[in-house]
Amino acid sequence: MKKTVLLLLLFVGFSGISQTNNELLKHYNAYYKEMRLQGDVNGVIGALTHLNVLAPSKERRDTLAFVYMNNGQHMQALNTIGVEKNTNDSDLAVQIKAFSLKALNQPKRALEHFEELYSRNPSPYLAYEMADLKIQTGDMNGATTNIEYGIANATDEMKYAFYERQQPYEVSLKAAFYHLKGLADFNMDKENIDAAIASIDEALKIAPNFNLASLSKQALESRKETAEEDKN
Repeated sequence: MKKTVLLLLLFVGFSGISQTNNELLKHYNAYYKEMRLQGDVNGVIGALTHLNVLAPSKERRDTLAFVYMNNGQHMQALNTIGVEKNTNDSDLAVQIKAFSLKALNQPKRALEHFEELYSRNPSPYLAYEMADLKIQTGDMNGATTNIEYGIANATDEMKYAFYERQQPYEVSLKAAFYHLKGLADFNMDKENIDAAIASIDEALKIAPNFNLASLSKQALESRKETAEEDKN
């Protein structure tokens, strides 16, 4: 008799917990939708966190990490999904790891995730990110390969955003590749500054408003002038 009563109480207890979880899931699903409608990022993060606790899923975790990343909370994004390379990761998860590690100034670790994305679906945009990171890490030959691919495959409609000025601006992706080509040319042969300037001039022909390319050209011209003065 006592065993029967105990089992009955356990059944009722589990039933109550299940009912409570279902009610909470309905509540936070509704809350999540409302926060999205209102554009409340913190509310969306809170709702997804609760949903992931109540009913964990890879898709929900990736979505939460994506919201963190889009909100500039890169460390929180990586804490949500990890930083290790995993071939079973979704494309979204790999993208989050790549861009968040880049934002946190971890070029080598970011690069391995960009390479994973590129192996799944090559694109000029990914080639640009890889070339930029390879220049930062000293792999000029690898950067050149990505740059050549980008120049050959970037279309006139493709744009890339830059943020070194107070007001962000966009330029042709092909112009951005020519700017990187100039940087790679210089790093491969610091004596041949003219070749680097010629590549950056190509970028400025395509995008005269390319402020970063203008700054790079000025720096190279200044270095050239200094080198010529030293010779004299």
